[in-house]
Amino acid sequence: MVSTGRNIVVGIGGGIAAYKACQIIRLFKEQGDNVIAVPTAHALAFVGKPTFEALSGSPVSSSVFDAVDEVRHVRVGKEADLIVIAPATADLIARIAMGRADDLLTATVLVATCPIVIAPAMHTEMWYNAATQANVATLRSRGITVLEPAHGRLTGSDTGAGRLLDPEQIVEYAEMIVSHGPVKQDLAGKNILITAGGTREALDPVRFIGNHSSGRQGFALAEAASQMGAKVFIVAGAVDALPTPSGAEVIRIGSAQDLYGEVMRLAPEMDIVIMAAAVADFRPAQPGDAKMKKGTTSEAGLTNIAMVENPDILATLVQHRRDHKLPETLQIIGFAAETGDKHHTALEYAQAKLQKKQCDYLMCNEVGESKVFGRSDNQGWLLARDGHVVQIHHGSKLEVAQQIFDTVMKDSTRVES
Repeated sequence: MVSTGRNIVVGIGGGIAAYKACQIIRLFKEQGDNVIAVPTAHALAFVGKPTFEALSGSPVSSSVFDAVDEVRHVRVGKEADLIVIAPATADLIARIAMGRADDLLTATVLVATCPIVIAPAMHTEMWYNAATQANVATLRSRGITVLEPAHGRLTGSDTGAGRLLDPEQIVEYAEMIVSHGPVKQDLAGKNILITAGGTREALDPVRFIGNHSSGRQGFALAEAASQMGAKVFIVAGAVDALPTPSGAEVIRIGSAQDLYGEVMRLAPEMDIVIMAAAVADFRPAQPGDAKMKKGTTSEAGLTNIAMVENPDILATLVQHRRDHKLPETLQIIGFAAETGDKHHTALEYAQAKLQKKQCDYLMCNEVGESKVFGRSDNQGWLLARDGHVVQIHHGSKLEVAQQIFDTVMKDSTRVES
């Protein structure tokens, strides 16, 4: 691959997750970027210098006293197009927040004017400590993106907030921040419910009726909302093997009726509900108690399946808000997977659906072969109830999620003002 010419500094803090920085370096290198690994001295206690040098193709140092004739800490910082620090320990975050320059990494950060992304990794108590939270707030106020850590298994038997995000997530966020600027905490204090994935409607104990939804867009929305400060709840049907979004609570369901029950239970406490799941419109009227046999001639066999309509969850949410069963301030966002035909375009079908559903926004994706389902990218239109349409430009599903939230928050500000 031809080099993009970007100079990327990957800083590595002295935590046990330092080994994951190897994959971050590899991902950037595979994109054609020039990578300089800058570990702290403690990071080198976990992963040796030869490993970082072999992966990056550049010499590695943690000291400002190496290559003094090049004034390396100044040169590396000035030439950097992006700095990604992962893992960032509580100590490293504190030193950066205080403006320390006592090793090559902190000195490089102090010199740099490029985007900086920090991915923390530490024990839960350290992450929630008032000192760490104050340092994170300080860095964010300076335009540095400090990502929310994942929830999961930590060192030893502990589990909780503080796990390093997956390397793929960190790189994807870094790419988005280069294009769109630092992540802002615009959703701080908000409770957001997001549905994701496809439902499965049982035919019998073995078979089900489903769809091709991977859940990727719903999980990307959840990740974006979490990073913007929201408390996120995901009601997830059948999804691909996806990392749990940072800090999100995931409720697993199977059928459309299961999804309906969980959404109605959670919705009264939410500020925003996003219906990104691919919900089956119909389900078998009488699922078999035993496996149905191929070639059966009975009226309830595989060749003759009676179907009944599933509840319309999106329409019910809107009606409940109208009937004051849900807060009037609740924002409701629907998704429409549409295909065009000789009569109408996918966008025109989505506009008709919005008129029928009367939700606040409707995100329209044009689906079909090799489009949207199962892919890592997306695009479409975000339709508002007042009639205006915003083009959601092609990008990763995380970028699409960010565009959706940026539009919704901008509209909210416009209405309030």
